[in-house]
Order: sequence, then structure tokens, then C-alpha cells
Amino acid sequence: MRYHPAMNLISASPENSKSTRRLVWTALLVTIVIGLAVVVIPIWIIQPFKPQSQRGLEVSYALRRISPYLTIIASLGVVMLTAWLWRGSRWFLKVILVILALPLFAATWMARQNHFEWMFKPHANLAYAPAHEAAYVDDGDVVLAVQNHGEAVAYPVRLMAYHHLVQDVVGGTPIVATY
Repeated sequence: MRYHPAMNLISASPENSKSTRRLVWTALLVTIVIGLAVVVIPIWIIQPFKPQSQRGLEVSYALRRISPYLTIIASLGVVMLTAWLWRGSRWFLKVILVILALPLFAATWMARQNHFEWMFKPHANLAYAPAHEAAYVDDGDVVLAVQNHGEAVAYPVRLMAYHHLVQDVVGGTPIVATY
């Protein structure tokens, strides 16, 4: 290692420079993976059409709480590492750096959105269909049935899985049917 008085830095020999660049590339990739993971894992755990466990929900919500902060830190780290790698890189490596950073920047934006609300948005235009008009419900279909104060309704599970939350009034009592 040589001391560089003009920049007050220690510059690496050519052998160390290669290993330093490899280390920075590794740090860049690990930072991107961590930043993406804290956004993607909660979405993966709580995806519709898949059973969820209590532990999975806890992990998902914990990651969801820290993802806005962690993705900002990861994005700042990626910007610094990219700036360091940018100097002296060929054009195709610069393109690769940008392509690698874009998903993290998208995840940084996504971490600030309520994607759980997107996945479990209540159905806005719910309407009753009398049994004789509900030809889309077969006799063998599984339904979620609710009876309250003499009024009974059935929600086909096949149709509810997409919406997840059905706000309704059954027998004068507001309910939220969910599956």
C-alpha cells in the first residue's frame, strides 16, 4: 500500500485494487438483495390464494414496518458503491450497475406503498343475487354462509378468494366476510 499525499488516501497496489473492486461488487449485490428481500418477502408470505401461518404474518408485518427505513439505507449504500465503481468502469459495466440498481430503487418506492391494501382491497360493488339467478354457483361449490336475525347469505369462496374482504349487512348488522 502506498500513501498518496495529494488525496490523503492510501491507494492500493494493482493486485489489491482488483480484490477491492470484487469486494465492492459483492457488497453492492448483497445490499441490493437485502433491500429487495425486505419488500418481496412480506408480499410473498401474504400473497392471496395461499394459506398463511401466524408466524408468517408476524414476520411479514415486522419486515413491512422496517422496510421503508432499510430500503432507504440500502439505496444510499448502492448509490455510494455505484459511484465508487463508476469511475474507471467500461460502459457495459456502467449499464450493468444501473440495471442492478433499478429494482432496488423500485423496491424503495414500493416499501412506502400499502401493498397489503392492494392485495386485500374490499369489493366496492357487491350486490345480492337471488339463488335462482346465481347460475355461476354450482351445487358443489364451497360457500361461506352467514345467518343473522333470520337473514341468511352465502358467499362463494371461489369468488371471495380474489377480493378477500366483503363488507355487507346481514340481518341489520354490518359484517366483513373474509376467507
